[in-house]
Amino acid sequence: MTQRTRYAVVGAGSRAEMYVDALTGDHSDVAELVAILDTNAGRADHYRARAAERVGPEAAPVVAEPGELERVIAQSHIDRVIVTSPDVTHAEYIERAVRAGADVVVEKPLTIDEAGSAAIVRAVHETGGSVVTTFNYRYSPRNSALKEVLASGRIGRPTSVHFEWLLDTGHGADYFRRWHRDKSNSGGLLVHKASHHFDLVNWWLGDVPRRVYASGGLRFYGAANARQRGVGPRPERGTGAAPGDPFSLDLSEDPRLAALYLDNEHYDGYRRDRDVFDEGITIEDNLSLVVDYSHGATMSYSLNAHSPWEGYRIAVNGTEGRVELDVVERGTVVVSPTGNGVIDPSAISDEDAANSTRPNGERLVVQRHWESAQNVPIENGVGSHGGGDERMLSEILRGAGDDPLKRAATWRDGVAAIAVGVAGNRSLASGEPVAVVDLDLGVTVTETGEEAQ
Repeated sequence: MTQRTRYAVVGAGSRAEMYVDALTGDHSDVAELVAILDTNAGRADHYRARAAERVGPEAAPVVAEPGELERVIAQSHIDRVIVTSPDVTHAEYIERAVRAGADVVVEKPLTIDEAGSAAIVRAVHETGGSVVTTFNYRYSPRNSALKEVLASGRIGRPTSVHFEWLLDTGHGADYFRRWHRDKSNSGGLLVHKASHHFDLVNWWLGDVPRRVYASGGLRFYGAANARQRGVGPRPERGTGAAPGDPFSLDLSEDPRLAALYLDNEHYDGYRRDRDVFDEGITIEDNLSLVVDYSHGATMSYSLNAHSPWEGYRIAVNGTEGRVELDVVERGTVVVSPTGNGVIDPSAISDEDAANSTRPNGERLVVQRHWESAQNVPIENGVGSHGGGDERMLSEILRGAGDDPLKRAATWRDGVAAIAVGVAGNRSLASGEPVAVVDLDLGVTVTETGEEAQ
């Protein structure tokens, strides 16, 4: 029998569920979940119980505090550590894990700032450890299809990119309820969310960012904006608040969130359902960037976190034509009858969905100079992101095969992705463009993505 790779998961939030289920389910023949570490013992126990239901109590993972990471790695012979904790902790756990002899798989973003990046780079160089950054959007069939178009040369050399990302009032609002609302925890949406998007552009173009200019602010959420629009007093949290408020999230109405967060508040006081219009929010909800790339292309990027629909629009202009990708992930947000900020797809009738002027879907179109536009077929799989999550998990847990699209991402790709957001945050603060080479990331992001000599 082939020896299974032994894993520890650090961070028992909602994102850990995918890995816990994979390690104790479809991939348990090659991987073993040995330990779960979190500062909140209740959430760690929640996942231990979930794992025990799948593999049996005798094979259930142990539970420990993150402060015990090195001991767990040594005593439990951990091969790889999966980091799914809040972004601000990524650098610490990555560095500690590789220095203790384990390889790392880390959820995006790699880290939130220059200091964290430099610490990770030093640890990797000094230990030779492996750090994989998970960018599941690369594996989504529509994004892979766009990569194939660009790699084929059908539009020639890319000269400019337009990238618009819309988060709706269901998904977008959620970043303003959670720990993400504090920029010191997440780096703001430019790092936490948009590192996905910046990685896609880096990968699509086969290029790295050179200079970033950013503008934006908190213009919809937060107490000051609510007062300006005449919004009256609001409850501090959504749980227990009066029903019918689409911006309030009542954790008790969602069994999954209740079991993971509400039932475990007494351990650390963390509230998953803060009001999106209260004081203390330090991240932006509207952002615009101009990014210059090393090979000469320029990107205009925008992110809005309070749109009535969710999706993204991308256009790449080239020397021989243009390619466009339009994606509507959710054309309408409908609140459940009790409110509570819960998106209720069942509230949309089949007839309304069919007659919607913005139906869910995706379209990839290529048009070369002096030719008619052509639709490019997109072959989706089963599961989230068109089956992309499962493709990524399989590659991470079973090893990468021969992939001509080179979707597997290393720590170098993680650095190149956060470089745009980190430079953008510096530009927001200074009002000036920022050269990526001036960032102290621990490595110089060059044309090839390799370390400058």
